[in-house]
Amino acid sequence: MVLYDRFGRPVTNLRISLTQDCNFRCFFCHREGQRFNVRNEMTPEEIERLVRIASRLGIKKVKLTGGEPTVRSDILEIVKRIKPYVADLSMTTNGSRLKELAKPLAKAGLDRVNVSLHSLRRDVYKQITGVDMLETVLEGIEEAVKYLSPVKLNMTVMKGLNEGEIWDMVNFAAKTGTILQLIELEAPKEMTGTAFFRKYFYPLKPVERELEKRALETRERRMHRRKKYFIPTDYGIAEVEVVRAMHNTVFCANCTRLRVTSNGMFKTCLLRNDDLIDFLTAMRNGASDAEIAEIFKKAVLMREPYWR
Repeated sequence: MVLYDRFGRPVTNLRISLTQDCNFRCFFCHREGQRFNVRNEMTPEEIERLVRIASRLGIKKVKLTGGEPTVRSDILEIVKRIKPYVADLSMTTNGSRLKELAKPLAKAGLDRVNVSLHSLRRDVYKQITGVDMLETVLEGIEEAVKYLSPVKLNMTVMKGLNEGEIWDMVNFAAKTGTILQLIELEAPKEMTGTAFFRKYFYPLKPVERELEKRALETRERRMHRRKKYFIPTDYGIAEVEVVRAMHNTVFCANCTRLRVTSNGMFKTCLLRNDDLIDFLTAMRNGASDAEIAEIFKKAVLMREPYWR
């Protein structure tokens, strides 16, 4: 059974925020669209129950996010509990704890990981993240490659900060056997004209044209119709993807995900804030699986493309 929204889009992915806590201070972080800090986090048992119910409704993939999911002391328990219900379990992380956790996470059931890596220069990395931990993160990536596949590197490209490092990052991806995702700065419609956005937004369309020229091969990912470029480097072939979310009608038209906030609400879109549907209160008040499933279905029907 797979659920479809009113626009004919299947919902097969859950993106679950485990916490709003983070040990980094990235100045542009969108916190998965949660513009509030909460302590009312879901327990491992509640997360497992949600995923079990969702798996009966067509959810095949789960991505764990935050905040920083690895700051939760029970992260291994969470992974172990939900893996039996999904075909693909992944995580987005800043990489600060991967050196110690990559192997245990893989053993618990994590399949793959996305690591935020916005610069290879220590000073720029510190300016973006607020912490001096580049070496620790690089060691974590090295460890992750041994146990998780694929390992993707998320680089949010920002004008005046790291746009000059794109090709260095392409080389690094080839050298480490990782996949590079170049990401445009994301913002809701009301923020696209702000001084902040104008200062840091760096359009990736010209970069895509250059990737097209250099690529030995180009493929298209099924989800979001996103292109993959295979770029020759001195270290071998680098696999590069470009995430252009701004005004991206193709991205929205092919979106298959539903988000879950750390305090137990369904959220239909990263860039919307009028779409929260509480299921955790019902769950804690004794709601049956069938009742939670009905709340899930309601959330699916509320989904609509942000960019049309």
